[in-house]
Amino acid sequence: MKHTLSVLVENTPGALSRITGLFSGRAFNIESLNVAATLDPTLSHLTLVTTGDEFIIEQIIKQLRRLVDVFKVVDVSEGEFVEREMSLIKVRAEEESRAEILRMCDIFRCKVVDVSPKSYTLEVTGPESKLKAVIELLRPIGIKEITRTGAIAMIREKKTI
Repeated sequence: MKHTLSVLVENTPGALSRITGLFSGRAFNIESLNVAATLDPTLSHLTLVTTGDEFIIEQIIKQLRRLVDVFKVVDVSEGEFVEREMSLIKVRAEEESRAEILRMCDIFRCKVVDVSPKSYTLEVTGPESKLKAVIELLRPIGIKEITRTGAIAMIREKKTI
């Protein structure tokens, strides 16, 4: 089962290397990894997606918490959370397919971020399922290049007062 972990780490050289080393040393797979500084420049927020049964995820969390650079580890997939990815997709945009591409952008709320005589570069943001749907619809038109961020996630706030 897929799990999304939110990890608060010290923003120092080598912290990310120690975390990824933990995974490779124990033959755990990282499906996606995103890291950026927080409002506090001494801390970074790491969003990590991995797979495994409850025992494996529990072991990963325990091992992460042992690392000196790690302040907090939360499995956000245990509750309600918001998760998004972003992708840049460069697609062939011949004269006859330009209108169709723009209609798809409108339907999926994509942005055209670059235009050339032969291609459009689209920015797509949303859950993984939305990105997959856009990619499958653009594939017959001709995708030239794709880059994706991987998941970022945040626990939802409680809706009650």
